[in-house]
Amino acid sequence: MTPKTDQLTVLLWHVHGSWTTSFVQGRHRYLLPVVDGGGPWGRGRCGRDWPSAREVPVHELRGIDPDVVVLQRPEELELAEQWLGRRIGVDIPAVYVEHNTPRPSAATTTHPLADRTDIPIVHVTHFNDLMWDNGRAPTRVVPHGIVDPGPLYTGELAHGVALINEPMRRGRITGSDLLPAFAMRGPVDLYGIGATEFEADRPSKYPIQGVGDLAQSELHREMARRRVYLHTARWTSLGLSLLEAMHLGMPVVALATTEAVGAVPPEAGLLSTDVTSLTAKFDEFLHEPDLAVLAGKSARQFALEHFGLDLFLRRWDSVLAEITEASSVPERKAHS
Repeated sequence: MTPKTDQLTVLLWHVHGSWTTSFVQGRHRYLLPVVDGGGPWGRGRCGRDWPSAREVPVHELRGIDPDVVVLQRPEELELAEQWLGRRIGVDIPAVYVEHNTPRPSAATTTHPLADRTDIPIVHVTHFNDLMWDNGRAPTRVVPHGIVDPGPLYTGELAHGVALINEPMRRGRITGSDLLPAFAMRGPVDLYGIGATEFEADRPSKYPIQGVGDLAQSELHREMARRRVYLHTARWTSLGLSLLEAMHLGMPVVALATTEAVGAVPPEAGLLSTDVTSLTAKFDEFLHEPDLAVLAGKSARQFALEHFGLDLFLRRWDSVLAEITEASSVPERKAHS
């Protein structure tokens, strides 16, 4: 295959909608597999407005010669070889994007690609790269980048807002069990898949209102009307909703866990593992809107500088150019 460093043809699956929205803003051609009935292995765009992404029925993939395959789940390696009829990482360059923190063990879980030296693992946070046992696999870190929704923050409602998918099933992982502590200080509005089914395990002074899952543009407007963004995750990768809230200009009250420590500066709100301190800061923002506005401006400035879309796309261009230009995948290098 002739290496290309300009516009590449990239095969990837639609796994995480928000991440993919940012990724397909680049200058490349993006192919999304489609299978009958959709489902996790072939949902295509799924109605998303991604002009640079083309849906490709699985039976047509053998007639296509992608420059690179972007893997995001272990099963995709076998699927890609079956559908393309070629060896991934050998006949076609590939990278594996790891979106998640390791489970079940924080520091001793071996990555599914740990024995592969021909497919780099691209972590979305330095924390994930640190905690996964990556074995012999070369690794890179490409932090998230966000399509800027704009400084929509008004904070007109003295409510907290949290975005948690499946808050009942993923209770302690996402910190859903902490919401009643915040609701002792003020109302909390909960968005996300399954939010309307949330039931707190203990009473609170103010309501926790499960609103549901909204389209992103509507969600951003509704988030921005709330006074404070709550990030309660104990053990998840850096949530894009946190970065979106910061882009909106929202002050943040967050657990000082995983990558949040490096993503939220002190002037943007409060990070702590002390729930009493967190709820006190939440109360302060609810009753001091001018303070909330100042913290939100700091949050937005930091997010634009460190998690802007242009920086994200430049980093990915560098990774894609490296793996498509190289005649062989190099040994583990310094992180991007």
